[in-house]
Amino acid sequence: MARRAATNADPQRWALLYRVLWRIVRENHDLLDVERDIDVARLNELSQPTARPFVPQTQSVDALREAVKECRGCDLYKYATQAVFSRGPQDARVALVGEVPGDQEDLRGAPFVGPAGEVLDRALAEVQLRREDLYVTNAVKHFKFERVGKRRIHKTPAPVEVAACRPWLESELALVRPNIVVCLGATAARSMLGDQFRLMKQHGQWIESRWAPRTMATIHPSAVLRADDPPMQERNYAILRDDLRKVATELLGS
Repeated sequence: MARRAATNADPQRWALLYRVLWRIVRENHDLLDVERDIDVARLNELSQPTARPFVPQTQSVDALREAVKECRGCDLYKYATQAVFSRGPQDARVALVGEVPGDQEDLRGAPFVGPAGEVLDRALAEVQLRREDLYVTNAVKHFKFERVGKRRIHKTPAPVEVAACRPWLESELALVRPNIVVCLGATAARSMLGDQFRLMKQHGQWIESRWAPRTMATIHPSAVLRADDPPMQERNYAILRDDLRKVATELLGS
């Protein structure tokens, strides 16, 4: 716990560590077991995995893209081929935020370049949004998977992994400052809009958030691919396309 807390960028971490150590030696050898203690609670918070020490202070998304290559904020980097950062212009009016890179994204180093990306491109084309005009990124920058034979099967990142990666997302969106943010899928939506957000009930609705003047969530393109049968595929695709059409309409009116 102390080692992880020491790598946190919080300027008060050393004072906290020294104070906790002093209290363990002088007051209570079992202090770390007292979860309600203010110092222990804060130490637990600082010891959680986080990318913050790896995120530079910069005015350039390109600098973030270079820095993410060295991120060790959580254990996902140990198994992924590489970190996958964003694509798209820094002055984009719309940002799309997905969940986590997939197999092809991990190998090629760019977001939404696999089968889910093909679905996304089809939907964007139908509503006349150009991918090259959009800022496209993911809530988590390293591929999470399990091996099944020779295949690498996507796994949903744990909340602690999403939280660890959030400093990257916060920094890049602070630089891009999009007018519209679209969360693709439940993981991105809960990360950005809160655990209480219910994707299938609230998709396509404009929401006030700290991320952009206009924020919306829709289903992830991979939900189209994973659907059990053709009718469900068509239904999921229609949701994605129609929600993106609202984005295109909003752009025309702004």
